[in-house]
Amino acid sequence: MDTYKSDKQVIDCDIATVYGKLSNPAVFKQQLEQNIDKLPEEARAQLQNLKFEDDGVVIESPMGPLKMGIVEKVEPTKIVFGAAQSPVPFGLIVELKEMDADHTESMATLQLELPMMLKMMVGNKLKDGAKMFGNMIARLPYREL
Repeated sequence: MDTYKSDKQVIDCDIATVYGKLSNPAVFKQQLEQNIDKLPEEARAQLQNLKFEDDGVVIESPMGPLKMGIVEKVEPTKIVFGAAQSPVPFGLIVELKEMDADHTESMATLQLELPMMLKMMVGNKLKDGAKMFGNMIARLPYREL
């Protein structure tokens, strides 16, 4: 299985709030829908390729939409999403680490099982995608949602 990691990011929010939002897509979806107009333009742009549903998350990718559901939770440090709808087996791990009372470190890891030809064609895009996802989850306004 191939692994693509985002850079470590700092989230300006406590770990309990971040974990609570990311580990419950239905609540995140509801709060996002109610507050989308209140979000800064940058946050709305970050959310364009990501859609929260009641039971998971859908990411628009070069291979088409990838739907993920939560398969494992370790409160408050880890959320593992597994493929619910995808042309290839994959998983996404979001790791959280408390830095202090108001800051959380995050990192996203994308794990895929790709045939060699496909890996050569989309490998760099997947690296970029993991980094963009890591950046996006770090920039979400958790306190406002």
